[in-house]
Amino acid sequence: MAKLIRDNSLTVVLMLLFAASLLGQWFMGWRAENEDLQRHGHETLGAAAYLASPPFLSALFENWESEFLQMAVYVVLTAVLVQKGSSESQDPDAPVRDLLPTEDPAASEGARLRGLAGWLYAHSLGLALILLFIASFVLHWTFSARTAAAEAAEHGDVPQTIIAYLGEAQLWFESFQNWQSEFLSTAVLVVLSIFLRQKNSPESKPVAAPNSETGA
Repeated sequence: MAKLIRDNSLTVVLMLLFAASLLGQWFMGWRAENEDLQRHGHETLGAAAYLASPPFLSALFENWESEFLQMAVYVVLTAVLVQKGSSESQDPDAPVRDLLPTEDPAASEGARLRGLAGWLYAHSLGLALILLFIASFVLHWTFSARTAAAEAAEHGDVPQTIIAYLGEAQLWFESFQNWQSEFLSTAVLVVLSIFLRQKNSPESKPVAAPNSETGA
């Protein structure tokens, strides 16, 4: 068991941090929502009811959407673009790394596939992240539309349909405010990894490596 935890410690710790953050978002969001309801003279929500409410789910998937977009763009762009000196980039002067299909007996089964199946396997990481982004965006859009419809009904206005809400500025404001920060943080990581180091991290060049060295 100790070896299993050690071999998977990065994922375990990240998922524990995710769970703790999600619980924090749920609890603090529930408190903030009830404070707002009390100010307006409305009945408060139970914790379970808030967990299933459109405002909570909209905020949740709004953040997932931006994270999966960041990872999808990062994975795809680093396959075709370079930043000389960055540990996050391929070396522009190095030979092409992946020549598929391969006959290497040690290669994965997917690496020996040909045709469409081989193409899908060779691009499966980027495709999976793109699909997760699309799913998260659709869920964010749906629950944001429901939140807006509830607010419209409360004020005596006619709620928009979910399709009509796709053209609403509020939806795109929620998305763009997250997307811009994800692209900025990724660009900062790419550039800082040229000049700065983190000892023993695979996301950094070796401490003794020159700034001009590209890749980890």
